[in-house]
Amino acid sequence: MSKMPLVSFDTTLHVKDTCLCLHVQRAARAIARRFDEALRPLDITNGQFSLLMSLNRPAPPNMGSVASLLAMDRTTLTAALKPLERRSLVESFPDADDRRSRRLRLTTEGQALLARAVPIWRNLHEALDPVLDDGGSDRLRADLLRLA
Repeated sequence: MSKMPLVSFDTTLHVKDTCLCLHVQRAARAIARRFDEALRPLDITNGQFSLLMSLNRPAPPNMGSVASLLAMDRTTLTAALKPLERRSLVESFPDADDRRSRRLRLTTEGQALLARAVPIWRNLHEALDPVLDDGGSDRLRADLLRLA
């Protein structure tokens, strides 16, 4: 004799159809795959593009502000920076005002790579935006910002 499950299959189907977290994760993975594929000729991922772009500022940011912008902890940021530092795209250095803190900046090579990546990013956005209804991209961005 089999036991009745504690959670019904109907509940499973309901969660599958209505869970915001699941739908956002699936969409994020699908979009990330498209950006990864588009950026592959530059040998960077969409996450690396975002990290490089987060460093494109008038003054070198500290690790905390970059981690906050990218919604990642400092340990994850440190790990994400390593391949970019090995490729001489990014460099870190002690903060002159607080030697315990580190600042980050794009190298000349990093700036050049980012300049080559931006048109790829723009072209993919031009292809993705029409997938959503009129104004859907702007509405989605606004909704995601409210949720975050």
